[in-house]
Formats: sequence, structure tokens, C-alpha cells
Amino acid sequence: MAEERSRHSLLLVHAHPDDETLTTGGTIARYAAAGYDVTVVTCTLGEEGEIIPPALAQLGAADADQLGGYRHGELMAACAALGVRQHRYLGGIGRWRDSGMAGTPSTKHPRAFVGGSVDEQASQLRAVLDELRPRVVVGYDSYGGYGHPDHIRAHEITMAAAPGADSVDRVFHTIAPSGPVRRELARLREADDVPFRVPYDDELPVVPDEWVTTEVDIAGHGDAKLRALDAHATQVTVARGGRPCFALSNGAALPHLDTEYFELVHGPSTGCERDLFGGLS
Repeated sequence: MAEERSRHSLLLVHAHPDDETLTTGGTIARYAAAGYDVTVVTCTLGEEGEIIPPALAQLGAADADQLGGYRHGELMAACAALGVRQHRYLGGIGRWRDSGMAGTPSTKHPRAFVGGSVDEQASQLRAVLDELRPRVVVGYDSYGGYGHPDHIRAHEITMAAAPGADSVDRVFHTIAPSGPVRRELARLREADDVPFRVPYDDELPVVPDEWVTTEVDIAGHGDAKLRALDAHATQVTVARGGRPCFALSNGAALPHLDTEYFELVHGPSTGCERDLFGGLS
């Protein structure tokens, strides 16, 4: 049964609740709607996240320190909106804690993700891979998308565990190419209904367009992605206007694109230009 399931099985490794939706929500929704088995592995509960709604401020690490449990509920709601078949926490729920940004005291917490053993964490991920036997795995690039220590660690353990797993044919990094991001930012600047500050081109972390090997069309699944973003209300504010967009706690608009972009880093490239599974027999 596991062998049969692996033929159309996708697994994504993300650092915190909301990351799965921010960078790969449309892709998750597309493949889930097509009947693929989609699993999200989340490495931490996101305990150090900045909280947007003032009414929830005291959930934070400096006060009640209950944000992680609250974000678990948000994550489950987002997964339901996206159609996720299975979810796992790396090492079990609560094993690893959000490390916070580099140089902050939270990186020294006894359970901080970045303070743990890479070998142990890779072994925990490998156990999930061996159990569920996905053919395609998605993670982050070596910069973790924007330099967060937990994202970089998630990249390290994904690359330590996934390429050598028996079932895995391809490993991708989720990336944000410069051209599409800058074009959508320009459109947002021209719109008159954007409630957020539209950042300058050089404010958002992007990669060269030529890194893109795979473009996944998510136009038919944008609503599912926006509903999942709504579920992450402690971290994300969604604006549905003429040009939908969203913002994190810094209030800077992030574009809602009709395509999600990936770089193939392991496995055969034939057929993968528009489909993570394209060309796999």
C-alpha cells in the first residue's frame, strides 16, 4: 500500500506554521485537489512569531508563552483549507522550538531548533520519509528564503535526508524569482485599494529568474491559499481587492501570484517544467 501511495505523494518541509501557505499554499491545494497524497512536515510551533492582533498579544513568548499552541490551531485550519492529507511535526509536536531570529536570546533555548543536532533532526525527517515514501519533496534553498535560522536548518536537514531516501525521485526548493515579484509589486503600486505599504524592489528577498526550473500554475487555487492565509491570523493580514495581497507584522505588502516557483536540486529534470511530478513514470 505504501508503494502504491508513493506514486503520487508529495511531502513539504517547513520551519513554522504559516510557511507552508506563504510559499507553497497554492501548490499544496493544486495537488491535493488532484488527489495526490500531500504531507506537510512542520519543524516548530512558531513560538517566537510576532503577533498582529492586539487582543492576542499576551500569547507571546514574553508573556503567557502560549503562541505555539495557538498557532497549532491556525495550522490545522490552514491545512484543512488547502486539503492537506497528513501533517507531522518533526520529532513530534513540541519537540523543537522556534529559534527566533539570529542573535536573539531565544536561539539559546534548550529546545531551539537551531541548537539541536542536525543528525538527529535529519534522522527524524528520514523516518517520516521512509514511512510515507513520497516521490517528491519540497524544501528551502540554502538561505532559507530570507535568512531565518530555522529555515536554514530546515534546508540542511531536508538535503541530508531526502536525496538518499529510497522513494524520493525529486527534491525542489521553493523560491521567489525577481522578475515575477517585481512585476506584481509594480502593479500593486498602481492600485488604489492596497491597505499596506508596498515595498521597494530590493526590500524583498528574491533569486535570479534563471534559477527557476519549475512553474506551478495555481490560478485555480488562489482562493484556497487566501483562506489558508486567513487562518494564520496571528501572523498574516489578507487584503482582497482588485489585486489580492497580504502582509506580515511589518505591514509590507507581499504579492499574491498565480504561479509558485521552484528550483529542482535533485532528480531528473525531463518533464518538470510545469509539474513537480512531470515525466515521472
